[in-house]
Amino acid sequence: MNTWLDLDYVQIFQTLPDTLYSPVTPQALSNPFMVGYSPACAQLIGLDPNTLNQDTTLKLLSGQSLLSNWQPIAMKYTGHQFGYYNPDLGDGRGVLLTQVKHDDTIWDLHLKGAGLTPYSRQGDGRAVLRSSIREFLCSEALAALNVPTSRALCVVGTDTPVYREQVETGATVMRISESHIRFGHFEYCSFTQQTDLLKTLCDHTIKHHFSDLLHKTNENIYAEFFRAVLTRTAKLMAQWQSIGFAHGVMNTDNMSIIGDTFDFGPFAFLDDYDPSFICNHSDHQGRYAFNQQPNIANWNLAVLAQALLPLVDKESLVTILDTYPAIFEQYFLENMARKLGLTGDALHHKNIIEQTLHMMKNCKLDFSYFFRKLADIHQTKTHQHLRDMCLDINAFDDWFDQYQHALAHNNQALNSNHDTARKARMNQVNPKYILRNYLAQNAIKAAQNGDNSQVQQLFEVLQNPFDEQPEFEEYAQLPPEWGKTLEISCSS
Repeated sequence: MNTWLDLDYVQIFQTLPDTLYSPVTPQALSNPFMVGYSPACAQLIGLDPNTLNQDTTLKLLSGQSLLSNWQPIAMKYTGHQFGYYNPDLGDGRGVLLTQVKHDDTIWDLHLKGAGLTPYSRQGDGRAVLRSSIREFLCSEALAALNVPTSRALCVVGTDTPVYREQVETGATVMRISESHIRFGHFEYCSFTQQTDLLKTLCDHTIKHHFSDLLHKTNENIYAEFFRAVLTRTAKLMAQWQSIGFAHGVMNTDNMSIIGDTFDFGPFAFLDDYDPSFICNHSDHQGRYAFNQQPNIANWNLAVLAQALLPLVDKESLVTILDTYPAIFEQYFLENMARKLGLTGDALHHKNIIEQTLHMMKNCKLDFSYFFRKLADIHQTKTHQHLRDMCLDINAFDDWFDQYQHALAHNNQALNSNHDTARKARMNQVNPKYILRNYLAQNAIKAAQNGDNSQVQQLFEVLQNPFDEQPEFEEYAQLPPEWGKTLEISCSS
């Protein structure tokens, strides 16, 4: 494993025209200290995890020093925010420090909270400790849940004051991703009528992130590029919906072109199953409510399609866009069938999946807890524990009859021949441990009081979300009532 000096640094994004970025220098934060770190993320870029606790790391990730072969930049893009186009966007507090090549993959090293950039507008370019901890924990938790996501190498805290609703302390997150290119990059090129720049950006993105398309010589490669982005986005939405993840701010500038979960703000994992759950208390109309996420992704894809009109005819784009609902549904049903322990063609299980979600809503069942405990049902163990959690027992009983019928029809009737195998399958997709808001809040409060150990311990628990981990049972409990009513905003 390597130190920071040994990594293979490249500057791929800077091969693009400089209208897409501005050179910047991170602004130093004072008295940095390590809050939490991900050894697995360090290994992605070939960095020795032991390096993370060294002084060199703290200086590099607090803006106090730079390596000579880094060329930091802030990216320019635009985007639709809550449905309205904003031409004045860009990296307002994030800096792409450099890129690293390791095992034939190029990784962006992006420092969030690095200070003012030309795109900061009225902001101060800083990030606060609480939001930085949340992004670190969620990035790595989603990765452990096998959901495509940007990663987080570490959180560095400082004593630099940052002024929000109250005075807080500044922090940085080292975000790692294969790309920080967003839907908004393409909007910027198109809405400013820079067609050559749009084509150059598409070619760059295809070359580095969709290289399999280069072999499709009989098709419009830009149409196929849009199709690939649509498919990745539909798959990501299906994963979000099947693990109960609400993003909160699905603006087009927060949409990753490679289909990663990106830009963590007021996110939440569902507690009680409420399809209309709104995790962002600034979202007064519920535009980004949990059950609206697949539709919003479709809307955002339509915006991307509009941006690609100079390169692809409208009819082709509309034809591709029309495939989104079916692609999303297929992925979603496959995910949900696995959560129920059902095998075979997922479309055959559509009714029981819909019945399950309807029952969960009526009974106000905890989303993750219910599916994890459902795997425990077998021939010699009743479902009484789940039944006792329900507000509408009749609805649960009716559903359970249908579920048993679905299992039997799937050749998986409750008996000793099927129970063990089904439980093993279900426990591989239904996590025991998720990043509930109250768990994050407890770790944040401890860190704000000088105890960072809870951040690291929560991180470690969430690295093995499907394992029993009996020593960490407290992290698997249902949330307290106060934990269900936490309000998170975009303020960070």
